[in-house]
Amino acid sequence: MTGNVRAWLVWGSLSGLFAGGTVCAQTETIGATGGAQAELPIAVQMYTLRDLGSAPEQFRFAAASGYRNVETVGTHDLSAEEMDALLDETGLAVISSHVDLNTLRTDLESVVAFNEAIGNTTIVMPYLGEGDRPQDAAGWQELGAELGEIGAQLKESGMQLAYHNHDFEMEEIDGELIIDHVLNAADPENLMWQADVAWIDRGGQDPAQLLSDHAGRVISIHAKDNYPEGEGEDEGGFATVGSGRLDWDAVLPAADEAGVQYYIVEHDQPADYQTIADSFEFL
Repeated sequence: MTGNVRAWLVWGSLSGLFAGGTVCAQTETIGATGGAQAELPIAVQMYTLRDLGSAPEQFRFAAASGYRNVETVGTHDLSAEEMDALLDETGLAVISSHVDLNTLRTDLESVVAFNEAIGNTTIVMPYLGEGDRPQDAAGWQELGAELGEIGAQLKESGMQLAYHNHDFEMEEIDGELIIDHVLNAADPENLMWQADVAWIDRGGQDPAQLLSDHAGRVISIHAKDNYPEGEGEDEGGFATVGSGRLDWDAVLPAADEAGVQYYIVEHDQPADYQTIADSFEFL
């Protein structure tokens, strides 16, 4: 059964509950892997559901799967008024939003206006295309300084900026990881880190160790997993949280000790949208 077919079967079974005002309760505890019980604020990155119908259908599916918090990608082609109404309908809250670097550079005022209207205060710079990636340490430091300046502008509006990593920031230049060149070039008050633990792992680094090394700087993590090498190729090698090769008994306590505020479930290439419910249940 394909992910799309199963997703719609799941949605069909849950939509009646949702329409009636009864949605799955959100259990947010650390301890699925045997750790101490504690509140664990969970969200889902809406990029995971990008191919699941319209934006309203995607948000309704997230809510019906048990989520109360989401991380958005830009505006989802909705006006602020439409997004606000959709959030009211589904009972969802936006805890952060991915906004590309060009938009941050050229239209920050609109970014602020949209996110103020929907009640979001955290903006995340999500990705650098190959053409935007500096080639040396000085270039990465310049980028970090620029992002710090953008973060300072956001701070004036009561918002904050974070940087989201992929695998290439785990490479070393001049004896230092690229992610450190970026972060060290900006004041932590102006640039936080959203640590994607699956991409850290793919970049050859230890997620738990990096979280510990950056305690106080990590605002959220992308909670995602990787299949063992050579497996799960139809899903881009990404796995449901807890079913792959990451050591969550190490990652979750390290994230907690680092001061992580949100654990954001994501799957870049899901074969089955049940993955967001299964990842939620594991966490």
